[in-house]
Amino acid sequence: MENINRIPLLGEKFPSMTVKTTHGMKKLPDDYAGKWFVLFSHPGDFTPVCTTEFVAFAKKAEEFKKLNAELIGLSVDQVFAHIKWIEWIEEKLGVKIPFPVIADELGKVATTLGMLHEAKGTNTVRAVFIVDDKGILRLMMYYPQEVGRNIDEILRALKALQTSDQNGVATPENWPNNGLIGDKVIIPPAATEDLAKERLQKAKAGEIECFDWWFCYKKL
Repeated sequence: MENINRIPLLGEKFPSMTVKTTHGMKKLPDDYAGKWFVLFSHPGDFTPVCTTEFVAFAKKAEEFKKLNAELIGLSVDQVFAHIKWIEWIEEKLGVKIPFPVIADELGKVATTLGMLHEAKGTNTVRAVFIVDDKGILRLMMYYPQEVGRNIDEILRALKALQTSDQNGVATPENWPNNGLIGDKVIIPPAATEDLAKERLQKAKAGEIECFDWWFCYKKL
């Protein structure tokens, strides 16, 4: 694993690391080249909140795959504990966990990615990292141990990132269910006077919609 002095920032290459998982050894981000991946940490195996999250991630796994994205779990537990917990979830709750779970018993990955917050103890917080198909870190979320994550929000954020990349646009709050412009997307603000005038002309012609030259939007 590469040594870095700080956690990676958005827009930077995801740190290169080799990890032990329930699906064998994996190299990140290389083994996922050409795919997006969502790496999420959980405080510990055999804990109620984490169990509810794993069940929810498993039930949404196919939706992530449809977006060319793979899921990867992580905690500071050993691989044996991961395997037993996964078996328990399938046996007791009838849910098969299809994604690998990183065993980070020495906390090296968690330290590199800033998942260990001293004031919250020695377990990882509930971190989420979305990495794109080029190995670039695109989104980070942190939740405390006592609050479970919303998997639909992680899916929504992934879809929004991909939509932004593919169309050169931004997405509004709660897209595609924004209270102001619905499922429409925002055109990047005009950076010149000429472009500002052009935007308003396009709005007048019905090609796009604008509240003003700096706030224009359209239907994809």
